[in-house]
Amino acid sequence: MRECISIHIGQAGIQVGNACWELYCLEHGIQPDGQMPSDKTVGGGDDAFNTFFSETGAGKHVPRAVFVDLEPTVIDEVRTGAYRQLFHPEQLISGKEDAANNFARGHYTIGKEIVDLCLDRIRKLADNCTGLQGFLVFNAVGGGTGSGLGSLLLERLSVDYGKKSKLGFTVY
Repeated sequence: MRECISIHIGQAGIQVGNACWELYCLEHGIQPDGQMPSDKTVGGGDDAFNTFFSETGAGKHVPRAVFVDLEPTVIDEVRTGAYRQLFHPEQLISGKEDAANNFARGHYTIGKEIVDLCLDRIRKLADNCTGLQGFLVFNAVGGGTGSGLGSLLLERLSVDYGKKSKLGFTVY
């Protein structure tokens, strides 16, 4: 299988990600709780969603994605939104203090405290892949989290997953 892991960083990355996962679900007939409708058979010609979703033993489809922000407000919108049951709680990572639109805070101070947790969650997702193709990284470079933590995470991904593709969807 050819799997891709999505990483959504900061407010812009998370909000774009929220819209993307809603669209992926609509395109593949997956309900907001991750279930496939009973009239749709898994493996009925459309297994393309396995690139983006992993299937649990209970038949639930969970996104291969990690959402990370240094402060909880935007991630709390995902935790309480219409697609709250779609994501595993471990995939939604939030800190307590934001980067205050400061790259240095996102990269060197506050971001450094959370980056290992992010990489651990990404590693768990990667371990569940049979043929990981790479990463889709959603962020913005106008604030502190998307730019600072985003660049730190990309540096660390390059060390851990050197030759894997990293495709950036960046808001400028």
